[in-house]
Amino acid sequence: MLIRLALLISVLLIAASSVLFLLTRDPRYSRFAWQVARFIVYVLLIFGVLYLLERFGLVAWLV
Repeated sequence: MLIRLALLISVLLIAASSVLFLLTRDPRYSRFAWQVARFIVYVLLIFGVLYLLERFGLVAWLV
């Protein structure tokens, strides 16, 4: 649920900053969109690694 909310907010932020960049041609909006995209990729990678550790690491200890 929390990951979905973060994805929704980040998609809205990226879309809004992209529209603002197209309207104003101010490069800080494209930089902001890129920073948000990088941040959400890092967060997804961290959650993915934690999921894999939980799935394979902790289950292997129970066997």
